[in-house]
Amino acid sequence: MTATPSVDDAHRRPDETSDTTIEALGKLSEALEVVENARGLLYSFHRLSGKADLALGEAVDLMRDAGHTEIADRLEKVMVGRNVIEGRWTFQIVEDYDTNYYSTFVDEEKKAREELVDGKKHIFEAEMKEARRTHGMRHHEAVPHES
Repeated sequence: MTATPSVDDAHRRPDETSDTTIEALGKLSEALEVVENARGLLYSFHRLSGKADLALGEAVDLMRDAGHTEIADRLEKVMVGRNVIEGRWTFQIVEDYDTNYYSTFVDEEKKAREELVDGKKHIFEAEMKEARRTHGMRHHEAVPHES
């Protein structure tokens, strides 16, 4: 019976790579994960703002149907289709974030991994898993079982 590999090749640190380098890349990966989460929230903001504007349009129509023309006209003029920040709807905020921050962050994180660990991902996490798992116990395997 062959021993289960402790860390698979895709997550094995290159020779001569320091613990501090692996820790730094782990922290960079953590930062990117937070950016990914923030991006998701930004897309949620985009979707919710759009949904609110559509519901507002329906409210205006109902106000008008109920005979509240002045209120409907004011809401339509002041609020329907209004920019959420100066000169921008949310799609423009999302596009700017993606173009000027998110994509640059993703590229820089990838470049750092390519320069330091042959592009490998999650070495810090793989080594943490190895240190924390109970060797030989079911559901604590180093890698998935092959079928």
